[in-house]
Amino acid sequence: MRKLFLATAALATLGVTSAAIGASHAEKNPAVEARQSLMHLYAFHLGPLGAMAKGDMEYDAEMATVAATNLASLAALNQMALWPEGTDNESIEGTRALPAIWEEGSDIGQIVGDLQTATAALAETAGDGVEAVRAGLGPVGGACGACHKAYRASN
Repeated sequence: MRKLFLATAALATLGVTSAAIGASHAEKNPAVEARQSLMHLYAFHLGPLGAMAKGDMEYDAEMATVAATNLASLAALNQMALWPEGTDNESIEGTRALPAIWEEGSDIGQIVGDLQTATAALAETAGDGVEAVRAGLGPVGGACGACHKAYRASN
């Protein structure tokens, strides 16, 4: 009888735990998590480039080239699956994406194209010196800023 009780208690605990884990995962949208992870990767690779451009970090041609190449690779990813309709800040919690991204006439495609062009150009020149990094970061920042200004809610 005791073994039956322990087995039943263990199964009940497992069921409650599984339900709790399932509920916590159900609250998070995988597309939102993936695109936020992508933004973290952008920031990770922009970090050393920005630090070099500001003079907060010594210029390192290899590091600059790797970071810029990774940015270009990230920007080149097809991100369509990360942006399904209904994953804006008015529809779900946990995102700052504005509904305007999905509206007719949105220029998000142009902005993404600008980011791809800017990161590809930066990848080509990042190893040429800190001045090249500074020059290349301007258009990258412009593309990032254009998207964030138009399509991301403020804190």
